[in-house]
Amino acid sequence: MSKTDALPVQDHEVTTETFLEDVYDGFDRDPRWLPSKYLYDEVGSKLFDLICQLDEYYPTRTETKILDQFGTQIAQCIGANALLAELGSGSSTKTRLVLDRLETPAGYVPIDISKEHLIQSAKALQDAYPDTEVLPVCADYMAEFVLPKPSRQPSHAVVLFPGSTIGNLEPDEAVSLLERMARVTGTAGGLLLGVDLQKSPEILQRAYDDSEGVTAAFSLNYLVRMNRELGANFDIGLWTHQAHYNEEIGRIEIGLVSEDDQFVHVGDRTFKFAAGELVRTEHAYKYTLGSFAALAARAGWKVQQVWQDEQRRFSVQYLEVD
Repeated sequence: MSKTDALPVQDHEVTTETFLEDVYDGFDRDPRWLPSKYLYDEVGSKLFDLICQLDEYYPTRTETKILDQFGTQIAQCIGANALLAELGSGSSTKTRLVLDRLETPAGYVPIDISKEHLIQSAKALQDAYPDTEVLPVCADYMAEFVLPKPSRQPSHAVVLFPGSTIGNLEPDEAVSLLERMARVTGTAGGLLLGVDLQKSPEILQRAYDDSEGVTAAFSLNYLVRMNRELGANFDIGLWTHQAHYNEEIGRIEIGLVSEDDQFVHVGDRTFKFAAGELVRTEHAYKYTLGSFAALAARAGWKVQQVWQDEQRRFSVQYLEVD
């Protein structure tokens, strides 16, 4: 048996019952919404990987360039013998730019809600970095979980949170997550994360509603997943993807629009949707450097270093507990 075949997986995979309860809760609200974490089943995770390759979707390309250009400085901030834990690890592509420059990392903990995608990515990382222990955790990182212990005692822990996923959270939710990460790392650790910055609405609109329709397929896959896993009967052709930039509060708002009056069965319940009704699936706040520093300070973090692209569209930031 190879080392990758024996990868231990700490499994907190979300159950069908929890998924159904969350959908009921979202559909009982006004306006209706669906938790964005369920966008990332195996198909959704692969579609998101495709989104990250699109010309219109600047965040991944820009963040990758920053990590590559300033990788040595970033590794110096993280330090030697660190346990690196990544929230929402996905394909772990950007992680390699960090691991390539780290000095003797004690281990890497990819954390993702999509189990099959997580296992595939973790095996690929273990093959690529045989001297770094890979300890995958299947979990919703918004819930409490304990980091697995690597074979070699790390000097400190650093949380990696790329992709500006922090922007998908309401400010109070973001503060709660950052507080929990401070408890995970302790005062000796740190946090490396991507923070998307405010820019023209036109650029943002194209990024979240691409011309090839990949983002639309990603959104509509939510309905496909509910049909498959929850016994729902969504007619996919009666729904469309919508993305809108709300300039007043500085965020992109994403959802699915019902094209007609319709009834949909989910589990043992029936829901009526009106023509033109929007069901929110995701949003993404865009920050200034100052507004994010203030948000992080509420959770006990202090920004130590900021790296940006030349156009100042995106930032990668390293924080320590204040």
